[in-house]
Amino acid sequence: MSVEELLRSRIVDVPDFPIPGVVFKDISPLLGDPDAFAAAVDAVVAACADAGATKVVGIEARGFLFAAPAAYHLGAGVVPVRKPGKLPGPTHETSYDLEYGSNVLQVHRQALAGGERVLVVDDVLATGGTAAAAGRLVADAGAELVGFAVLLELASLGGRAHLEDQHPGVPLHALLTY
Repeated sequence: MSVEELLRSRIVDVPDFPIPGVVFKDISPLLGDPDAFAAAVDAVVAACADAGATKVVGIEARGFLFAAPAAYHLGAGVVPVRKPGKLPGPTHETSYDLEYGSNVLQVHRQALAGGERVLVVDDVLATGGTAAAAGRLVADAGAELVGFAVLLELASLGGRAHLEDQHPGVPLHALLTY
């Protein structure tokens, strides 16, 4: 079985979640399978190894699960990007739109600095709003955004085009596309 086949076999469609009409891609079975989880992390690392990242940003919450082991393997630090009220001290903050709402992301002001090369990692790319917002936080901190990596991309929602509009020329690595 190929890596792609393994990963796809561990993702389950959940209709009408979190709202009617949305088909949620549940990655819980993938996370619970040590071989599938290791294959996903290894694939992110392989796709992004040449970016020279010194920090890996993980987007709350499931992005943390891929960002931390990827950072470890890349020899980089890991930085959590969180929803409001979760980080003590001064933060950079930006708002963004989702496919079914809006929200705000924050990062500690001291977590990223000029000269650092930052890879943004998340589980799913849908409309691209969350990833684009994380990219803005990287820029606000004065660091260089060197790439995005996601487990899966929902191509019909246009996230790739949105990221290209917001962060031209920054590569996006999606392990799976639906």
